[in-house]
Amino acid sequence: MEKCCCAEVKHKHRDKDGKEYKGLISRLNRIEGQVRGIRRMVEDDRYCVDIMTQVSAIQAALGAFNKELLAQHIHSCVVHDIREGDDKVVDELITLLGKMVH
Repeated sequence: MEKCCCAEVKHKHRDKDGKEYKGLISRLNRIEGQVRGIRRMVEDDRYCVDIMTQVSAIQAALGAFNKELLAQHIHSCVVHDIREGDDKVVDELITLLGKMVH
């Protein structure tokens, strides 16, 4: 993992041929399709309850995406930074978890 230390912006260079990357992209593609489907439902004046049901499905899919990305982040970035002696990553993780739990 390489980092850019400019303005404390971190970048992870993902293995774009890796299973984890492909899984994240696949999830995002499905979510994108679901959002387009909802737009069509609104344009077609579909029943509100049906639209809201689909919105809930997207929220659940985004939650699953976030959980997977968080797990990858902990296993790679967080572990790496702690091993390198950068304990600030723990505070960053705590702040992130606070934003995720609402």
